[in-house]
Amino acid sequence: MKIQNYKLAKKLRHELHQHPELSNEEVWTKQHLVDFLKANTELELVDKGNWFYAIYRAGTDKPNIAFRADFDALPMDEFIELPWASQYPGKAHKCGHDGHSATLAGFALEIDQVGADKNIFFLFQPAEETGDGAIQCVDFIKEHNIDEIYAYHNMSGFPYKIIGIIDGTIMCASRGMTIHLEGAPTHASQPEKGINPSFAIGNILGAIPVFTSPKKNKGLILCTVVQIDVGENAFGIAASKGDLRMTIRALYEEELDRLQENLENFAKVQAEEFGLKVSFQYNDEFPETFNHKESADKIRLVAKAKGMELVEVKEAFRASEDFGHFTKLTKGAFCFIGNGEDYPHIHTQEYDFRDELIESGVELFKGLAK
Repeated sequence: MKIQNYKLAKKLRHELHQHPELSNEEVWTKQHLVDFLKANTELELVDKGNWFYAIYRAGTDKPNIAFRADFDALPMDEFIELPWASQYPGKAHKCGHDGHSATLAGFALEIDQVGADKNIFFLFQPAEETGDGAIQCVDFIKEHNIDEIYAYHNMSGFPYKIIGIIDGTIMCASRGMTIHLEGAPTHASQPEKGINPSFAIGNILGAIPVFTSPKKNKGLILCTVVQIDVGENAFGIAASKGDLRMTIRALYEEELDRLQENLENFAKVQAEEFGLKVSFQYNDEFPETFNHKESADKIRLVAKAKGMELVEVKEAFRASEDFGHFTKLTKGAFCFIGNGEDYPHIHTQEYDFRDELIESGVELFKGLAK
């Protein structure tokens, strides 16, 4: 990567870090990235509202390859002193999406200056943290007949600058599930005259280990209770409403769907038994992120050719990533670039993206573009 391009990308990263915006609120962030590419490249820019992409055209008969970066921040305070610290309390780039976007922008500079023998699409995506960003962009794949798509995520716990890759699922599917149960209120001295959801919720909790048993599932499957909200802080009134909130997670989407169906059906049986109304709500829905072997092998070849150390990831990460929406529609792969084995983890107070990874990501993308 050219020194001047690295300096520009690094400065851009710091500017993005100073102006964090939450999912689907990234107005300044998107415009700043657009302005950066307008000022420093001749690339074609396509504005899609919440998101945008840039295009380098090599010819209509050439392959179409896409690279994606996310640009939303987290609802967290900065906590650490940085010259480029967040200027907005309660918002910070504690996942490194500022670095991902700076990498893609730096890569765009390189391609604009030296060219490529493929049509290169630079996709800048919103709202990865909530799982509804990639789904906004998926029509882009068919519209431009994208042959392959790639992305990376910085990852702590991996040796510094190492490339982590795996065939098949690299990050699990997950979704937030709320079971809402509603009965009838009564005075606490006459519980028999009301309908209390507490017992139904207790039975649902007791059924979770059965549904998530390894004996009944072929891959990792989890149901994590995140909140139980039943009744009110009023000792004279029996509980009449309750919400059970869980994150359900699985290596395979088909097993996640089955877990959801089992929980819904069991909750409906409980509702009928106790005379309750039941409803369901879903949030933060992520697909499994699946790597096509052909694309993952290209990452391996590029890493070897450029002397980048490579590690084969032994199993899928439990965390989720919405990039999987793209690899449902075309070939592609998602990989990790290591922050260091002892570097603070993403989503923690001490974390900040390591600028040096910009160059690693750009070099990886340049190799894939060839």
